[in-house]
Amino acid sequence: MTAQPESARFLIVGPQGSGKGTQGVVVAQAFGVPAVSTGDVFRANIAGDTELGKQVKSIVEAGDLVPDELTSALVRDRLEQADAAPGFLLDGYPRNLGQVADLDAFLVSRSEALDAVIELSVPREESIARLRKRAVDQGRSDDTEEVIENRLAIYEKETAPILGVYRERGLVLEIDGLGTLDEVTARIFAALAERGLVPAAAPAE
Repeated sequence: MTAQPESARFLIVGPQGSGKGTQGVVVAQAFGVPAVSTGDVFRANIAGDTELGKQVKSIVEAGDLVPDELTSALVRDRLEQADAAPGFLLDGYPRNLGQVADLDAFLVSRSEALDAVIELSVPREESIARLRKRAVDQGRSDDTEEVIENRLAIYEKETAPILGVYRERGLVLEIDGLGTLDEVTARIFAALAERGLVPAAAPAE
């Protein structure tokens, strides 16, 4: 019988439209740790018309990304909260090599380390098709054709390289992101189990 890991500190990485937000929540719930999505936090601030929301609204609508300083400060503050003490799942951070260094420094200062980096691999054309559908289904004004292309270009240029760093550390679990949600979820848990990372209870069906 595999013991419950003492910590569960994960990243989930993949292009927009890969399903990482949905899968990240499932994994986080199974391990009893918070899913920390920078995108959700930014959208909540925009909807609440907070000062941060006012700053990031125009950036997000243009398809650009919030500056590193704001993002790193937000993530550090969130990970210092009590519910993140046993672990966390980060979605959308780090998104570039500079943020990898920021996260490394934060974890070292707390004598902590990542347990796994879940990479959802999805072809570019599939990401675009999913994002187009989401724009229609949810009426998202920030998911225009131009913005979608811009976001994917930024991911490929800035975020994809962080996987090279984590591969060198032996942390990356490459997961085929095609198929049903349940099929992808099963692949993720199987890959984590091979690393000895098994939740106390099986994920809900």
